Amino acid sequence: MSSTVSTWTDRLPTRVGRGVHALAIASLVSQIGIIVTGGAVRLTESGLGCSEWPNCVPGSMTPTPEMGIHGLIEFGNRTLTFVLAAIAVAMIAAVWNMRRTHPTLFRLALGLLGIIPAQALIGGITVWTDLNPWVVSLHFLVSATVVGFAMLLVNRTRMHRRGEERIMPADPPAGIVAAGWAILATAAAAVVLGTVVTGTGPHAGDSGAPRHPFDPEIVTRLHTAPVYALVAATLVAAFLVYRRGQQATAQISRLRRGLVLLVLVLLAQAGIGYWQHFTGLPIGLVLLHMLGSALLVAAAVNVWDRATGRFPL
Repeated sequence: MSSTVSTWTDRLPTRVGRGVHALAIASLVSQIGIIVTGGAVRLTESGLGCSEWPNCVPGSMTPTPEMGIHGLIEFGNRTLTFVLAAIAVAMIAAVWNMRRTHPTLFRLALGLLGIIPAQALIGGITVWTDLNPWVVSLHFLVSATVVGFAMLLVNRTRMHRRGEERIMPADPPAGIVAAGWAILATAAAAVVLGTVVTGTGPHAGDSGAPRHPFDPEIVTRLHTAPVYALVAATLVAAFLVYRRGQQATAQISRLRRGLVLLVLVLLAQAGIGYWQHFTGLPIGLVLLHMLGSALLVAAAVNVWDRATGRFPL
């Protein structure tokens, strides 16, 4: 038996190459994708398309014709969990032989797989509570957190693939570490308050689902406050890294590209956010804003990681 196990593990990668990095990217893309499909469930009022959990309906794991299109949409989103699990298992297998030489990669891969059953349980609680907005927000925030860890996995695999020993500059610009933390904190606050705005708005996932009893105008203004702070922190960070001119290391160059990506995401999110607010929250724009939220998490974590280097290598 030990011989069989040894033969099987001998076929797995022993270094971080293109395939391992590609799996890390697939992990990030799939985690962002499940947020978008979850948003589609909510925006099409299919949140209770499957009225039970873990069954879809009493006595059946799959939707029945009586549930109509809403049952198919909700069941389809549940099924995508198996895609995430398959990618996570493949990621663990890809770094199995490197679990001692690259323990951070292995722990991140384990975490991405371990969060799946936890998220499934939270999804079940959302059904049991008839889409309580606080539980729905928790479901989204856990997914957003996983997107951040998947981004870290992408950064680590890219770094090891290139044979680099550090992810942040050896001689970082003065103030960039503080700016990196500010970007992470304000992005997190903006995303959290964004879920409160969504939980107050009209898209409950089902016509009978409860909503927050807050004033939409007030919570929207509260949501924009950390966004403005995030924009300010991003501009400060950009000034700090670009004032070095052309004398930049590879790490500085990647931090610059990360900041450019963050600025683009912020511009897109701001445009979509104001557009949806002044046009009555059409579902297409709301779905784009949810995608933007996932991209914002990835972009902010990327900048924080490259500016501070505080996450283990």
